[in-house]
Amino acid sequence: MFSNKLNLWFLSSVLISFLVIIPILTVSLSFFEDTSRYFEILKNTFLYEYILNSLSLLVGVLILTFILGVGSAYIVSFYKFPGVNFFKWALILSFAIPPYIYAYSLFAFFDNYGTAFTILKSIFGDGEYNQYIPKFDGMFGLILSISFSLYAYVYILARSSFLYQSQNLIELGKNLGFSKIKSFFSIILPAARPAIVAGLSLVAMETLAEFGAVDFFSVNTLTTGIYNAWITFDDLAFANRISFFLLLFIFILFLTENLSRKKAKYHLDSRGGFKQKKKIKLSGINSFFAFSFCFLLFFLSFLFPLGQMLYWTIKFPENFFDVNVINLLLNTLYLVTLSSLVLITFALISNYGNRVSKNKTLNFLSTLSISGYAIPGVILAVAFITFIAWFDNNIIKSLGFLSIKKVFIGSILGLVIVYFIRFYSLAFNGIKSGYEKINISVDESAYLLGYSKRKTFANIHIPYLRNSLLFVVILVSLEIIRELPITLVLRPFNFETFATTAYISASEDMLEAAAVPSLFLILIAAFFITISSNYILKERND
Repeated sequence: MFSNKLNLWFLSSVLISFLVIIPILTVSLSFFEDTSRYFEILKNTFLYEYILNSLSLLVGVLILTFILGVGSAYIVSFYKFPGVNFFKWALILSFAIPPYIYAYSLFAFFDNYGTAFTILKSIFGDGEYNQYIPKFDGMFGLILSISFSLYAYVYILARSSFLYQSQNLIELGKNLGFSKIKSFFSIILPAARPAIVAGLSLVAMETLAEFGAVDFFSVNTLTTGIYNAWITFDDLAFANRISFFLLLFIFILFLTENLSRKKAKYHLDSRGGFKQKKKIKLSGINSFFAFSFCFLLFFLSFLFPLGQMLYWTIKFPENFFDVNVINLLLNTLYLVTLSSLVLITFALISNYGNRVSKNKTLNFLSTLSISGYAIPGVILAVAFITFIAWFDNNIIKSLGFLSIKKVFIGSILGLVIVYFIRFYSLAFNGIKSGYEKINISVDESAYLLGYSKRKTFANIHIPYLRNSLLFVVILVSLEIIRELPITLVLRPFNFETFATTAYISASEDMLEAAAVPSLFLILIAAFFITISSNYILKERND
């Protein structure tokens, strides 16, 4: 009986992993298919530019998100100053701003005769202000847009690690005669490395898969090549070939990160004498600098794009009546609810299956399955369509059954399935990080008390993972609310969300019309973050 139950958890985890891997295999197998002449054209023209731009974008975003995320997490975790209790949750509101909406705001504010010009004109009167207004477009604007939208990944994970670092580590640095700067780089930062690397991994995947901001700023990246291959040249095989390289890169990134923390422990040892650290109270100029850094980051990452969208909405009120806000809201929340339930359920089962089976093959499959996050959304959607079409033509129809294409393509079901594949990495890793804090001795004690594996999972693990589950729901909800390519390709006819409505307006050169859906998208995402921040950022002794 014990073996059968163990096999059930193992088989369930394997099936979930295979479900996620199918589109990934579709992309991978397409690598070997013949491509059109576009490959030769691209290889002789823009391929190296695509690669160089992609690497430059990735490096620039990783450096800036590291500085912003780790710097802000360190300040609010180790110091007391006016406003720290506000900033510790306000800094995660950048999650509410998708990179493409930030790009719209950045361009509109600093463009010729844009918002900055209007402000200067209203204050100082007529003048040639455009020559003095900096322009944030191209690669620089793209790096800023993505970084200010994504740094919160690093901030949340780094802060969580800083929060539970023992005072013993801080006192060790003092006893060794280390300055605060040396203690930070020699003790505090290395102890938080796994959390920081995990955050940067998420940032890297988002950056490589970003299309909205890349398309808006007209920067040629590998993502641009993927879209051109599919849309312009109708060469899905070559689009999948480029996606395969992105997939391989992320897989290597994850594998390296997993190996680097193979022997690390993240649960608290009850015999270790954990000592809650004391925050240092800042005053004078130090307090001013800490406040200024956090406020400036909060302003640039959240208030600035929010203000730009609000300004457009007020200035052009006629656009408000052109948008069916209630319908868009219901559509968005419907997708969020369904997808979150599916992701949480299957990620929990898969993680627990890995925990109880301790099977290397299953662990490899799980690592491979979470690489789906690296595939650009539209390619994942097309890979799903390709697989369904193949399965329908070669399996379903050969058995004499009715076609299943309409069930999965252009339907809510197909949309939720591809969301599941795309964001499985967030759910799996979020729950996995919570599981790593549960010592295996907890399971062994439960078994000795007569608990079955199912009862241990339901009555012990799930309550303990409550905060991790909430964090996953927030991440998944935010991603789905602002997801663009998958929704554009797979949504049912006449089914729109705030994200698709904003993008369609912007793509038609009507940035002002994009303000209303963008504003509501930001406010809904901010609402999700606000009501959940007390659980995510909970401290022991505030």
